Amino acid sequence: MDWFAPIDAYCERLGPGLSAEPLNAATNLAFLLGAAVAWRHWRTRPDRDGITLAFILLVAVIGVGSFLFHTFANGWSLLADVIPIAVFIYGFFALALFRFIGLRPALAVAGTIGFAVAAQVVERLAGPVLGSSASYLPALLALGGIGGVLLARRHGAGRWLLAAAAVFVLSLTFRTLDTPLCAGLPFGTHFLWHVLNAVTLTLCLMAAIRFPADSAVIRPAASARRPARRK
Repeated sequence: MDWFAPIDAYCERLGPGLSAEPLNAATNLAFLLGAAVAWRHWRTRPDRDGITLAFILLVAVIGVGSFLFHTFANGWSLLADVIPIAVFIYGFFALALFRFIGLRPALAVAGTIGFAVAAQVVERLAGPVLGSSASYLPALLALGGIGGVLLARRHGAGRWLLAAAAVFVLSLTFRTLDTPLCAGLPFGTHFLWHVLNAVTLTLCLMAAIRFPADSAVIRPAASARRPARRK
C-alpha cells in the first residue's frame, strides 16, 4: 500500500491539497469541543475515574485524526482517522457491559470479542446498501440495544445512550448521503456527520461520567434502609 497516495472519498474534495475539504476539516473542532465539555463535567465529579478521562481524551484524538485525514487525505492519515474511532467503539462497548450492564471483566471482554465478530457479518450484509457507512451500523445497533436494556432496567445511563443512538441515526444518514446528493450539494453532507457524531460521542461520555463504576449495583431505596418508627 502506498501510504502517501491521495484518497478522494468525499463529495467536498475536488482535488489534492490540504485545503481541498475546508468544511470536513473545520468541523472536526466539534470533537474537541465535545471532549472539552465532557472534561469540564468530569473534573467536577467526586467519583471521577481515569478510565472515563481516557475516553474523553480519545474523543479529542478522534477529532485530530479525522482532521489529518480530511487535510492530507492519504493512507497514513486514513489510519489516523479510523483507528481511534475503532478503539472508542469497542472500548466503550466493553465499558458499557462492565459498568452499566454489570458483567464481570472476563465476560465483558468475551462479549466485546463476540461483538467484533458479529460486526464483521453485519458490515458485509449491509455493505451493498450503506456502502462504507456499513462499518458503523454494528455500533449503532449496539448503542441502541444496550440503551434499551438499561432503560428497561431503569438505569439512568439508558436515556443517555438512547439519545446518543437517536443522534447517531441522523449522523449516519448524512454520512451515507454524501455521495448520492453530491450533484446537488457541492459541499456534500459529510461535515454534518462530524458535528452530529461529536454529539453522539459526547452523550456517551456523559453517561460514563454520570454513572461511575458501581452504577450497575442496585442500592435499596432510602425508605427501605430506615428502621420503622415505633408507635
